[in-house]
Amino acid sequence: MQSAYDQLFQAIETGELKPADRLLETELATRFGVSRTPVREAIRRLEAEGIVIHMPRVGAVVRTLGQQEIVELYEMRIVLETTASAMAAKHASGAEIRTLEGLNEDMAQNSGDPIKVAILNRAFHHCIMQAARNQFLAHSYHALSHALILLGKTTLETDARVATVVAQHADIIEALKAANPDDAADKMRQHMEASLDHRLKALHIAH
Repeated sequence: MQSAYDQLFQAIETGELKPADRLLETELATRFGVSRTPVREAIRRLEAEGIVIHMPRVGAVVRTLGQQEIVELYEMRIVLETTASAMAAKHASGAEIRTLEGLNEDMAQNSGDPIKVAILNRAFHHCIMQAARNQFLAHSYHALSHALILLGKTTLETDARVATVVAQHADIIEALKAANPDDAADKMRQHMEASLDHRLKALHIAH
């Protein structure tokens, strides 16, 4: 059975609980089938991780990121992921490259299911991070990836958007296969910058 923390994290990650949603202990305890104590502890842990904030007269809510925070988050993501791609071009095994190809194919085949595509997309980026063979880089990325769930709804919602991302991923894979660190970093940078552009466009449409 998943812990209350894992269930709460997953509910935020999948968008069941959205930015600005209130986190009511009694309601969550009933939902997760646990007492209020583990729910309270889970909320406190997420608060320490910057995922949840405590608002006066409201209580615990899922944190909302503003445009500047989204840009800052992506700036750090670009630094970490371009570095990881360059390192992965030197260290990735054949099995890891085949895993990346498989994840990318699965994304293409599941383009009608945004949540599944988003999970596959995260797995793709995580696999590159693992292939970089640098524990300190991986640790920094893990801390950042927690904040990524605050971006809210996935932007991988249309077949056209998924096709674009899959094509960008394919370019990254080719650079890894060629063991070309500069090209791998460049392709990842282009991918991340395009992702940020799309995210900001979606933010403005929502407002």
